[in-house]
Amino acid sequence: MSGRLCDARLDGLPKAVQVPAYDRAAVTAGIVHLGVGAFHRAHQAVYLDDILADDPTWGIVGASLKRPATRDALAPQDGLYTVLVRGAEGDRPRVIGSLSRVLVATEERAALMAALTAAATRIVTLTVTEKGYCHDPATGELDPAHPDIVHDLSDPAAPVSAPGLLVAALAARREEGRAPFTVVSCDNLPANGKTARQIVVALARLMDPALGEWIEAEVAFPSTMVDRIVPATTDADRAAVAAALGVEDAWPVVTEPFTQWVVEDHFPAGRPRLEEVGVEMVADVAPFELMKLRMLNGAHSTLAYLGYLSGHETVAEAISEPGLGALIGEMMTEEIAPTLDVPGVDLGAYRDALLERFANPALRHRTWQIAMDGSQKLPQRLLGTIRDRIAVGAPSTRLALGVAGWMRYVAGIDERGQPIDVRDPLAARLAGIYGETKGDAAALAEGYLGVREVFGDDLARNADFAATVTAHLTSLFEIGAMATITQVVAKGG
Repeated sequence: MSGRLCDARLDGLPKAVQVPAYDRAAVTAGIVHLGVGAFHRAHQAVYLDDILADDPTWGIVGASLKRPATRDALAPQDGLYTVLVRGAEGDRPRVIGSLSRVLVATEERAALMAALTAAATRIVTLTVTEKGYCHDPATGELDPAHPDIVHDLSDPAAPVSAPGLLVAALAARREEGRAPFTVVSCDNLPANGKTARQIVVALARLMDPALGEWIEAEVAFPSTMVDRIVPATTDADRAAVAAALGVEDAWPVVTEPFTQWVVEDHFPAGRPRLEEVGVEMVADVAPFELMKLRMLNGAHSTLAYLGYLSGHETVAEAISEPGLGALIGEMMTEEIAPTLDVPGVDLGAYRDALLERFANPALRHRTWQIAMDGSQKLPQRLLGTIRDRIAVGAPSTRLALGVAGWMRYVAGIDERGQPIDVRDPLAARLAGIYGETKGDAAALAEGYLGVREVFGDDLARNADFAATVTAHLTSLFEIGAMATITQVVAKGG
């Protein structure tokens, strides 16, 4: 093995490694991406890599909003990194070249603003996770008390939040008489384009009402649905990539063969020919987005909490547990699918494909990783489905068990009495509620249901839902996750 992955070493890589099929020196940036994490690099950046051979004007300038780790790993590699696709047939390594550079917002704000305001930048995409929108997940509204928003309102010229950066860049483009870019959210939010628009316009109006009106009238926010499972990269993954390439890659990403991107076709400033590389361009993404949020993400979160509590480190291990596998399949069939209507999609086949993807043993997708930020995820992944079930008088027993699993998990102590490393914006508050209830499951359920940012004002008042969650949570504490799952499956929901 010799050296580090970079442009100068591309020609010397093994022939089995797919490399960029274009001259990287000829690529110019038409897209700025906020939130350069593993998902973006395994998903949107791959689609753009496919486009650059025919149209080199759609390169990407990436931005990390908080931490320099991605920039520091990729800068010595000229922005190159490996996507390792893992499936039943083995590993397939591919080097991606669409990411020209990565900027760190806290250290390189001027350079980032220059990229955002450049005439060549026609699209800004985001994968900043649910919490990056600085909003109330229960309502989708901007949270003006969020610390980052408080900062941006007091110092709009030096924004630290994603909404603040968008507002500052759009304000500068307006001042310069330059057309706005299109904002494309690729995060798991309901109606992510509309939600992003609502948040950005609200923040702009607080800063300058006229700017808010201009953004609302002039800026496009198409909604999208994204789907690809991307576990956190491990040292073993880095070693596998180094063995395949013969050079080191400091930050590769590992993913599954499946990938999907559905995008509303509304790009006034122009767009790449995404449909030519497998992107589904549609008039309305909402049915696809809802299907994915509820079927895949809802099942993933339920697997994460109940699987972790059951002692399973990965999704593949959890879904192979007969009781848990049966629970997830029944939840999708009996409780989630009836709330969906997706034109041209066989929901039974979609369910079966998801179960097969979850069971992929080559992907070590950790339940702990998926369990992160549950207070932000639950409203979209589980609670919306539960509300729809309540509206038609239908039970949500399995979905409620997923909610109870989250409650048991964020209490912070596992079934062996060991601490759980809970990563959540509300972690301290949730731990405080657990401490106040002194292990009383009914009191704990009531306390958590009272967290309005998660459950809104309606679910805590719904006696049937509250009783079901409380019964599940009590069972999780008294007999454990696997015994509780077994009981629910035996009763058929």
